[in-house]
Amino acid sequence: MIAAVAPETLRPTDLAEARDAMVDAGRGRSLVIRGAGTKATWGAPSKPALVVDTTALTGVVAHDPADATATVRAGTPLAELQGHLAEAGQWLAVDPPHPDATVGGTFAANDSGPRRQRYGTLRDLVIGVTLVTSDGAVARSGGNVIKNVAGYDLAKLLCGSLGTLGLVTEVTVRLHPLPQVRRTVTADVDADAATAVVLDLLASPLVISAVDWHANTLAVWLEGRPAGVADQTRALHELLTRHGAAGAEADDGDAVWDAMAAGHAGEDGDTVVRAATLPSDLPAAASAFQRCLTEAGAEGTLTSHVGLGLHTARLTGGDADSQGRFIAAWRSAVAAVGGHVVVRRRLPQLADTATIWGPDPSAVALMRSVKAQLDPDRRCAPGRYVGGI
Repeated sequence: MIAAVAPETLRPTDLAEARDAMVDAGRGRSLVIRGAGTKATWGAPSKPALVVDTTALTGVVAHDPADATATVRAGTPLAELQGHLAEAGQWLAVDPPHPDATVGGTFAANDSGPRRQRYGTLRDLVIGVTLVTSDGAVARSGGNVIKNVAGYDLAKLLCGSLGTLGLVTEVTVRLHPLPQVRRTVTADVDADAATAVVLDLLASPLVISAVDWHANTLAVWLEGRPAGVADQTRALHELLTRHGAAGAEADDGDAVWDAMAAGHAGEDGDTVVRAATLPSDLPAAASAFQRCLTEAGAEGTLTSHVGLGLHTARLTGGDADSQGRFIAAWRSAVAAVGGHVVVRRRLPQLADTATIWGPDPSAVALMRSVKAQLDPDRRCAPGRYVGGI
């Protein structure tokens, strides 16, 4: 038996070395761009000859607290950036469920956490990028001020592309002030009641940072200045009372959200499936989840960013066959209400493109055209993205 050969790994430390890694050392070979590896399972598997590791491309290049912007190298751990910004009372308003993630990896995957409800994703916060394409071209888009019209908006194109279009070496982001007070209110409600509460909540003047539902517990995150959070909390309790639900303020809000994050992230050995629907479709997604789980003979839990219509099935039991049956059945049920399903983490036997992405989107021809323009030789993670891109 011939031993498997591990791909060569290059670890550039600056832009020049990043360009060399993409061109000279990797000429004619397929490559995968890797940060901390927290999203290595996202997308279809690729077997590259070369890995470009960004973990030595670290450091805050510039931070302007007055303009609330910062430029940071892609391999910088997100936690390290947040620690630097906190000294000025600011933060990059993303909270993905992977604490070890790099800034570049979070950007490439467009990963996000519960506070996406208030702040959006990194796609909404990036105002500039530096990109190295597979042929060695260095492109810059945007700038270091929030209001600019410098060039094409490459950032939005690249965000979520899973490294299939090139290597992002730096990002410039806009920042938010750190909230002075955080408060979490929970209520015991089923999927139907949770949906009614959240739809009312979204139509109200309340400014919530996050609202998640798991195991019949609805959690609402409020943050800001002390007086404002106190007023918002009172209004939230009144809203819950109108729906016949009793709100309780959590003694340890971090523990509540850590548990929610675990449901969205999963662990090694789990299969993690993300569904996107309208926020009003939580009852349909939750009912179908339980039915499909039982019929497939799998085991798992459901956690939802209710206000965003994003529902995560974390499968913790069952073999590949039962999990595959669940994915196919849940995908069909979610599609029936106009949603779609993507597999983020899976058993090795569930690695085919059709299982991971489902049917090709209507824009797949345009997406292939973009790939051909930026990576004509298909060297960057070929086949990893939807449609075999």
